[in-house]
Amino acid sequence: MKPRFLADADLKRAIVSGVKRREPSVDFQSSQAAGLEGLEDPDVLAVAAKAGRILVSHDFGTMPRHFRDFVSRQHSPGVFLISQDFPVGAAVESLLVIWAASDSAEWQNQLTYLPL
Repeated sequence: MKPRFLADADLKRAIVSGVKRREPSVDFQSSQAAGLEGLEDPDVLAVAAKAGRILVSHDFGTMPRHFRDFVSRQHSPGVFLISQDFPVGAAVESLLVIWAASDSAEWQNQLTYLPL
């Protein structure tokens, strides 16, 4: 099964729109559509897990710790962390390569820093 993505509230919107513009068939839900605004990290991880979506975030500060806690108790489709300094175009390309060349099962319970 192709990876499905969920944007954290802090993710640059240009990344989501760039992925969708380049490949409209990618299933990439915005944080607004998922109702993530104002939710704490553990709740965001729970929403992503319930939806079966890999969370894509810029939150290097707190997300790694919350992710470790989360996967110690339950399953996660995974988290991709992208540096704020990583160019948007390169982030889009990285996500498209992951989407095209991998299966969602490869990312389960994994915290992955992009670029790979």
